Amino acid sequence: MRNGVPAEEVRSQLLAFVTSLVDAEPGLDEDYFERGLVNSLAALELVTFVEHRFGITVQAEDLDLDNFRTVNRLTGFVLVKTAG
Repeated sequence: MRNGVPAEEVRSQLLAFVTSLVDAEPGLDEDYFERGLVNSLAALELVTFVEHRFGITVQAEDLDLDNFRTVNRLTGFVLVKTAG
């Protein structure tokens, strides 16, 4: 748990958003970019959702695709950013 938000809650919210974004439920470690489920517009929507939902700012240096390619990686990224 970081900043009062349990990791499982973050993961659950991210999975729900990604599922709605790609119109399928990816596995937690499934690379939705590699599968072609996320295009550049969807990637922007994902970044915007993360910023607004978790109150963080995604900096240019954070835009490494590895931070966003799976629900588990994105969860880790959000937990690090919300930890301050």
